Amino acid sequence: MLYDAKTPEEYLEMLEEDWRRDKLLQLRELIMQKGPELKEGIYYKMLGYEDERGYVFCLNAQKNYVSLYVGDAAKVDPSSELLKGINVGKGCLRFRKTQAVEDTRVDEFIEKALNMWRAGEDIDC
Repeated sequence: MLYDAKTPEEYLEMLEEDWRRDKLLQLRELIMQKGPELKEGIYYKMLGYEDERGYVFCLNAQKNYVSLYVGDAAKVDPSSELLKGINVGKGCLRFRKTQAVEDTRVDEFIEKALNMWRAGEDIDC
């Protein structure tokens, strides 16, 4: 789903009070904890997290899942050990209603992606 928000605050206000909001807020908190230097904004009608070089992550609440966009997930986790149990597309991680964020290693994945980004490594698609 696309939200026509101009600010992160507006985006969050537009979310329905359901499991998608809860998961999105959990993932948002992980990104903000691991990357306190990142600025939160709106990018392609999603929450985006950037530094002076551009966007590292985006978050969006879809109809049936919450997406965490991260470029090419296989570049960050080639062995798929950190993403075990998560529905992974080339550039996004999908968290469905039954997927508990705390039961995954997505926090480690976010940290590794940020460390690679900070080191100037390519994690783009």
